[in-house]
Amino acid sequence: MIKILLVDDHVLIRKGMSLLLGNYPDITVVGEASDGEEAIQSAYLTTPHVILMDISIPNGLDGFTATKEIKKNLPDTKIIMLTMHNEITYIQKAIKVGADGYILKNSQGGEMHEAIQSVYTGRRYYEVGLPQEQIEKLFKKKGKKNTDILSTREQEIVRLTILGYSNIQIADKLFISSKTVESHKANIMQKLNLNNKAELIQYGITNNYLI
Repeated sequence: MIKILLVDDHVLIRKGMSLLLGNYPDITVVGEASDGEEAIQSAYLTTPHVILMDISIPNGLDGFTATKEIKKNLPDTKIIMLTMHNEITYIQKAIKVGADGYILKNSQGGEMHEAIQSVYTGRRYYEVGLPQEQIEKLFKKKGKKNTDILSTREQEIVRLTILGYSNIQIADKLFISSKTVESHKANIMQKLNLNNKAELIQYGITNNYLI
């Protein structure tokens, strides 16, 4: 029996996945978590074989950070990133933090089951619309981001913005005020000669600020 831990900030999505996976006799859901910190605690408590991990979690640790922490302490636990993001930068980040699989939230139940079986048996499962040889190259390649322009704090703000965090949520995570976040963003926009949030996100993705 493959023990599964579900991580998503939306309870309805977790319940839906739990019902879907309940159709497979070789799978049992042993726990649920709504954010990265809870995911880490639940992983230690339930020792699942496979974790289905959401990437963009507005509150608490994001899926990438949680995956890296769990992999460090529970290396035998397999983690599949479950997300709406199909951009190559997100895939590169998933590879870097040690995710064993990567599937989209609009995947069918059969694909989710196949992904779980694959990583459980020690295989990777990255069904993201890219040729397999390109996936293999990504696993061998260590990406580098352009860090010459922005400070470390500004880079982190760009990363969190890409992940969908609001100014208030960024402020909470970085232990600064929302006004300070706004000030940092204004400086970032000026340095990069950008006009709006969409351009900032595109810049961050293009320059690998998730890695």
